[in-house]
Amino acid sequence: MNFHYEFNVRHLTNVFQGMLQAKVEIIQDYDKMAKLWIHEMERIYGDRLVNAKDLATYRAIIFDQAKRNFPKANINKIFAKDDPEPLVFASFVESLDERKYDLFPNVDALSARMKEALNQYNELNAAMNLVLFEDAMKHCCKIARIIQADAGHALLVGVGGSGKQSLSKLASFICQYNTSSIMISSTYGMLDLKTDLQNMYMRAGCKDEGICFLFTEGQITKEQFLVFINDLLSSGEIADLFDSDGVDTIVGNVFTAVKGEGIVPSKDNSWRYFINRVRKNLHMSLCFSPVGDAFRNRARKFPALVNATVIDWFHPLPQEALLSVANKFLEETEMPSDEVRKAVVSFLPFSFTEVQKLSEEVLVKDRRYIYTTPKSFLELIGLFKGMLDKKKGNLESELEKYQNGVNRLQYTTAKVGDLEAEIKEMAVVVQAAKSEAQEQAAIVSKEKAIVDAQNDIATVEKAKADKVAEVVSAKKASVEADLAAAEPLVLKAQAALDSLKEDDFKMLKAFANPPAAIKMCLETVLHLFATIEKSIAVDKKGKVKEEKPWPKLLQLMGKPKDFLALLMTLKKYIDEGTMPA
Repeated sequence: MNFHYEFNVRHLTNVFQGMLQAKVEIIQDYDKMAKLWIHEMERIYGDRLVNAKDLATYRAIIFDQAKRNFPKANINKIFAKDDPEPLVFASFVESLDERKYDLFPNVDALSARMKEALNQYNELNAAMNLVLFEDAMKHCCKIARIIQADAGHALLVGVGGSGKQSLSKLASFICQYNTSSIMISSTYGMLDLKTDLQNMYMRAGCKDEGICFLFTEGQITKEQFLVFINDLLSSGEIADLFDSDGVDTIVGNVFTAVKGEGIVPSKDNSWRYFINRVRKNLHMSLCFSPVGDAFRNRARKFPALVNATVIDWFHPLPQEALLSVANKFLEETEMPSDEVRKAVVSFLPFSFTEVQKLSEEVLVKDRRYIYTTPKSFLELIGLFKGMLDKKKGNLESELEKYQNGVNRLQYTTAKVGDLEAEIKEMAVVVQAAKSEAQEQAAIVSKEKAIVDAQNDIATVEKAKADKVAEVVSAKKASVEADLAAAEPLVLKAQAALDSLKEDDFKMLKAFANPPAAIKMCLETVLHLFATIEKSIAVDKKGKVKEEKPWPKLLQLMGKPKDFLALLMTLKKYIDEGTMPA
């Protein structure tokens, strides 16, 4: 049972109020007048309907009435079953700044204006990634139309994820309003809501600021909140919102404006002026869900939720909208070809629509609601993109591994070929080296035989040399013993030599025939002087030729000083081993 299917004179008033937004200079032809009437009727009556069956019934009735009341109007394209002509009136057709309520000529013009508005919104606020398909643009225009009217409040009904809040923010921006909302916390209560409402009332009533109060059913943490909301919607005057001091402050703030309007600036007139300003500037966008009985119960307890608002019911997205969304979100996703992209884009809306059909069957059989929303469709697209990226990543990883393996095999094959060529070259070198080694082995074998023979000879010679060494060692020991025994005699002889004087030789010269011992000693000295003293005649063997050496000795001693010096040099010759034999 659709409890809000109540139609009264208030709705008829809203129709004419909507038509009066258009100016005479805009509505100049018969067809546009007929389209304006059809548009306003659909905004008030058609947008309240909850399903396609009721909407089809309504469109049949309105088509019949339009034909009856505007028989000459060309309206058949608007009601065509396949690809009907869009019928959208809005106050921003010419530009976002110039307010003229007119008809958008086509969808392209509507899309261009909405994209312009979205771009400007994103430049000034946190960016919204909205896909402006035709259905979403129409809803945005509906919301803007509602909140532009004095005391206009929108009741947006649709399951979660339908885009109600995002479209409300964009519509508020188009109307040049500031969007306000309450921040719910665990401690948020009636006093907090009262404070927030006071702030919005002061901005709307005293500062003449346009405000769109965005309120969702998720923010209703206490049902008492709806008492304030119901009063705001019905009359704009919330009981006990301001105390007497607050009222006096407001009266003082609007005094100049009241007087400027030519109104007597009494307290009651100032307060009424303030409330009228609030109703003109403060508009609500209520976002509710039809799921469950909460919406029905709240509408029964607080009738202004339905009676004082204009309802815009969000229906499931049409196939064209789903295709538009899929195209938008997959336009940057890489696909193998345009055919594959087209197939994927077509399949996503198809699968989503099939789920909608199955959910209707579940509702009939099991009395269970399964809602499919734009959000769930976006999640479907996100799931596809995530799975595609994951699969693509896995395939790219496998391809990279395969390519690396192929590269390694090719590298190994090339290396093996190089090694085989090197081995062949080395085999020739090795064979030559082997032949040379064999030749060298033969030579070495011959040389070894010679070396062995020489080694045997060397062994014999070594034995002989060892014997000689033994003899030499023995002689050396004997000589060293003789030397040791002779050293005292050498010292004694050196001492005796040192004691000789020139006078001693002069005395010896006096002997004509010296004693035998002296004679033998001096003749020995003469033989030692042989080859040293050039004046001594020697034979070929270096022996003294003199048969009677004494006269020669006398001749030498004739110079006793030279003779003594010559004696002194004998030891030097002996020590150096240069003494002639």
